[in-house]
Amino acid sequence: MTADIDTDGAPRLRRSIGTTQLALYALGSMVGSGIYGLIGKAAGQAGSAVWLSFLVALFAALLTSLSYASLGSRYPRAGGAAYMTDRAFGIPVLSFTVGLALIASGLTSIATQSKIFAEILVDLTGISIASPAVVAVGFLLIMTGVVFRGIRESIWVNVGCTIMEVSGLLLVIMSGMSYWGTVDYFQTPAEHGDATLAVVVLQASVLAFFAFIGFEDAINVAEECKNPEVTIPLGLVIATLAAAVLYIGVAITAVSVVPWQELAEAPSPLTEVMKRSAPSIPPWLMSFIALFSVANTALVNYVTASRLIYGMANQRLLPERFARVHRTRRTPYVAILALLVAMLLLLVIGNIADLAAATVLLLLVVFIAVNASLIVLKRKPGEVPGRFEIPIILPVIGLLICGTLLAVRIASSNWKAPALAMAILLASVVAYVVLRASRKELR
Repeated sequence: MTADIDTDGAPRLRRSIGTTQLALYALGSMVGSGIYGLIGKAAGQAGSAVWLSFLVALFAALLTSLSYASLGSRYPRAGGAAYMTDRAFGIPVLSFTVGLALIASGLTSIATQSKIFAEILVDLTGISIASPAVVAVGFLLIMTGVVFRGIRESIWVNVGCTIMEVSGLLLVIMSGMSYWGTVDYFQTPAEHGDATLAVVVLQASVLAFFAFIGFEDAINVAEECKNPEVTIPLGLVIATLAAAVLYIGVAITAVSVVPWQELAEAPSPLTEVMKRSAPSIPPWLMSFIALFSVANTALVNYVTASRLIYGMANQRLLPERFARVHRTRRTPYVAILALLVAMLLLLVIGNIADLAAATVLLLLVVFIAVNASLIVLKRKPGEVPGRFEIPIILPVIGLLICGTLLAVRIASSNWKAPALAMAILLASVVAYVVLRASRKELR
């Protein structure tokens, strides 16, 4: 038996990811296209104090990230949150629902990023021979080829894209550093009236928190990590802190160069910052970098979703065929092809904005489940501690923060997103019942 072959002769996933690669993998997922638009919206809420909102958001995100890191050091399994909730609560329908919520989030993200990539590319190159829809389909097929090819190839593409993303943000910071110190970094919008700085910053931090989403992707490639008990915690912490440094630096630079009032109205905030701080740099450069950012987000979500399906199939939460691994490429090819079919259907549907908003709510539900799982497992007799343990108070605070964020997000959304989120949860329960009944019939 080799490292890539099970005792029954079936091929396994290949372990080839080190700490640096995992950190870049998680960082590439976090430093996605979100920061390019979020900075303007957050500035509209917090004014020049937007950097403080990212600092508060870091605290909130780091708590859940640490819970993922601790659980990853205990149970380095593909399936991530679905496996952890099953281990903690032993309720298959709950684990199935958590897993399906993450899969839905990945699907909508990939489909959305495909559309954005196509629109940027068509606008950047002026291609008239193909519509954005055709480009989006071509992009999906290329992503499928990369993910099927192997985890090594996917990681190296991820590393290249992440370097481009980070370089773009560093370019923004360096071009505008000379403007630092020219504004009041505690100024907030006047329309908040008597609201204190703390209240305004906290309100904007709810939005800033979503710039950190992506750390949960790292846990699903656990079975492809070298020494995962150490690699996962280190990679997650490094990625989260690196993203925070970049975000805070970008936030300070942005409000220093462009008044926050104008930044909030700018269709492309960071492009506007570059126009003013470095007019000699062509505007298309940021659009070019955005292509790598969008592609990286789609790639990471594709890898994550396929490994999640693979892990759930191994847990017998999904049909066993989804756990099949290609003998040569060592990738879960059935799961990859199933995702491609689902994403092509989403592209045909057209408007998936409401579905994307609903899956953001589902992600917060998953974060609540992960923090709760760690609390239960730390108190459960017979559970072996991992290589990276944290005090139980941290997942407790993380759970409360994610619960608060969920409540605020629901209150600030239109009725469609919460209704869709609830529909997805109910559909998950129905799907679980149907799958369970079909298994009994086969027996």
